[in-house]
Amino acid sequence: MRYSTTLLLIFLFTGMMMNAQSGKTLHDFKVEDIYGDTFDLAGLKGKKVLVVNTASKCGLTPQYEGLQSLYEKYGGDGFTIIGFPANNFNEQEPGTNEEIVQFCQVNYGVSFPMMSKISVKGDDIHPLYKWLTRKSENGKIDAEVTWNFQKFMIDENGQLVDFAPPKIKPDSEKIVNWVSGIN
Repeated sequence: MRYSTTLLLIFLFTGMMMNAQSGKTLHDFKVEDIYGDTFDLAGLKGKKVLVVNTASKCGLTPQYEGLQSLYEKYGGDGFTIIGFPANNFNEQEPGTNEEIVQFCQVNYGVSFPMMSKISVKGDDIHPLYKWLTRKSENGKIDAEVTWNFQKFMIDENGQLVDFAPPKIKPDSEKIVNWVSGIN
């Protein structure tokens, strides 16, 4: 009995290590952009990506301004931001995709890619956010989304590197140092 338990533990550990090493990356996902078109995240290979769940009627909504500034300063061949509107917290993103686009452009001049509204937690969590928030999926960390504007940092190979809680601003030292390559 002891021998079989040891083999079972070795098998489970090996399986977990293989999943962490050869599991999915950001580049394995396709999502829908805010205009209803397919957005293949494989197209982001070679770029650092900041993935952010957003909302238009939240106390943290002014972070759109900081996100846009970060995008204007660093966005291009090596970095991008992707916004995912979500209505998971106190119904702070009730609008349609069309209303969200208009709000973001008129109020904050958002030009970084915005995706269709999704769920970032709960029973209907989007598969991308399941990957972002569960160590069993991403091989790195558990990082449940606690509120709007949680930021996930993805490296050039599509691997989750870290996250920043919602109240950490886009121009924080942590995020700027990561984007600019200062460690």
